[in-house]
Amino acid sequence: MRCVMMISIFSHTHNSFSEAVRSRLGRGGVHAGILYQMWFRSGALSHDPAFNNAQVLRQAILEVTDFSLPKVIKEQGDEDTKKFLLETDDSLSIEMVFITTQARGTLCISSQVGCRMGCAFCETGRMGLQRNLSTKEIVSQLFVARFVLKLKFSNVVFMGMGEPFDNYDNVIEALRILRDPRGFAFGSHQITISTSGHVKGIQRLIDESDISVNLAVSVNAPDDTLRRKLMPINRKYDMQSLHDVMHQYCVRTGRQILIAYVLLDGVNASIDHADALANFLRDLNVRVNLIACNPQRHGHFKAPNLSHIEAFKKRLRQHGYQTLLRPSRGQNIMAGCGQLGRVPKIEGYGIIR
Repeated sequence: MRCVMMISIFSHTHNSFSEAVRSRLGRGGVHAGILYQMWFRSGALSHDPAFNNAQVLRQAILEVTDFSLPKVIKEQGDEDTKKFLLETDDSLSIEMVFITTQARGTLCISSQVGCRMGCAFCETGRMGLQRNLSTKEIVSQLFVARFVLKLKFSNVVFMGMGEPFDNYDNVIEALRILRDPRGFAFGSHQITISTSGHVKGIQRLIDESDISVNLAVSVNAPDDTLRRKLMPINRKYDMQSLHDVMHQYCVRTGRQILIAYVLLDGVNASIDHADALANFLRDLNVRVNLIACNPQRHGHFKAPNLSHIEAFKKRLRQHGYQTLLRPSRGQNIMAGCGQLGRVPKIEGYGIIR
């Protein structure tokens, strides 16, 4: 029961951690802040002159602080992508992906165990939602990646398991921690939130006065009829409401939205679909990432051939949209877009970190 009363360092910004410690101990707020900055900058608690005459206080702060991390159960990798299976305190499993390019490293993290959005082409959606991840569980993924696994990354994307805006409060608090200049200190352009089109979540993000990050929206169909079949969230938030809130985001933030579009052979990848998509995106400041459908364990969708993909891309460019084909990464280890999920049970895996 003692752990319940502990103060998780991964659930707090610098200021809120200092205040939590001061409230618990009746003192130590400044020293707690020093430990916080040390922990998130170096991954260790080395000596600091501020504690030369405060060793008792240092120990008291450590005794009320929870530094626990998820365990790394399994690691898979190919040339430029690594996938990690992590275990939560209640023995559930989540996946985290590290992608490298010549320019940078990107960490793709999860916000839920499973997902209840039920997108037809997504393995995570077939899992259903088991539960939301806590702020601690979201933030600690980055700490494990940087200081346990020693990965070098400059960008963070919420594109792993789960719909981030379905776990809005915990994700937003995690963003505050990631952006804290006395913690991880990520810049606003280094973090991307990806959503399946959660209109209420986008609206709430627009209204956050202290949160500024990139937004990616998974569209995947040019009209309501098809999108309802592929993405059940469209039954709650139709494409007009999605267009309206994206327009508001562009106007209010001055930022460009990344539109993700998974190409499914014989479903949404014709020239007519490209024309309809261009019409839907009218008046929006966007760029489009095309993603060839990745192989799945139980899915019946497949990617169009390259000539059809190139024709789709060319048509969008003719309409004036910046359009790129995202290279397929991590297919062989089920780490690509739409492939996370159906993870093996924790039992039987040896902890490797």
